Amino acid sequence: MSKAIFNWSGGKDSSLTLYHVLKNKTHNIHSLLTSVNGQYNRVSMHGVRVQLLKRQAEEIGLPLHQLVVPEMPTMEAYNNSMCETLNVFKEAGVTQSIFGDIFLEDLKKYREDQLAKVGMTGVFPIWKRPTDELAREFIDLGFKTVLVCVNDRYLDKSFAGREFDEQLLKDFPKNVDPCGENGEFHSFVYDGPIFKNPIRCERGDIVYKKYKPAAKQDNDVCPSDDSDVFNTGFWYCDLLEKK
Repeated sequence: MSKAIFNWSGGKDSSLTLYHVLKNKTHNIHSLLTSVNGQYNRVSMHGVRVQLLKRQAEEIGLPLHQLVVPEMPTMEAYNNSMCETLNVFKEAGVTQSIFGDIFLEDLKKYREDQLAKVGMTGVFPIWKRPTDELAREFIDLGFKTVLVCVNDRYLDKSFAGREFDEQLLKDFPKNVDPCGENGEFHSFVYDGPIFKNPIRCERGDIVYKKYKPAAKQDNDVCPSDDSDVFNTGFWYCDLLEKK
């Protein structure tokens, strides 16, 4: 069984992917890897507090490695930081990196090209599966998640903080992918079959943040070359841990 790192965003696609990897025992997971905004101490793009990220790792039972990056890293800076991190994992015997990507071909190629530079390969367990099928499988398996970030190009403020359930899928506009694969939304999973116990959290403030074209990152953790992607705003629902 090959040793791999798992690229963990804390959202539903990561959770469903990890569920299948653990169920099928296809890899020995060395650790979860998550990009964190060093300025705000929150998960990059998702805006989730690091304390909740740590709680996820605790309930999953896997080590967590945080890749701390500036709020707006350049492509070069991000790639260099990731390369350094991957080399450390490679020295520990890690040969593969697992992602929850579904159909963005350019993102998949970017990941594979970066991994090739350090002699590692990418694994994409849910690649090309229909997103409506994945969304309903996620719900049927008993996962519980809340939308923590919504792109105002696709969704208005009312969607921030909503539960990911059948009603939400019905309420999505037709141009919104059921899994948010085009960056329409991001989520935080607080319960499900990969957790030993639910993560107790409550909704806090909903805030709006506008990004300039130069401030660009992709859906989860790596920069994007499309400057138009981030010439938009996002509604963030803050989540607070319940003691």
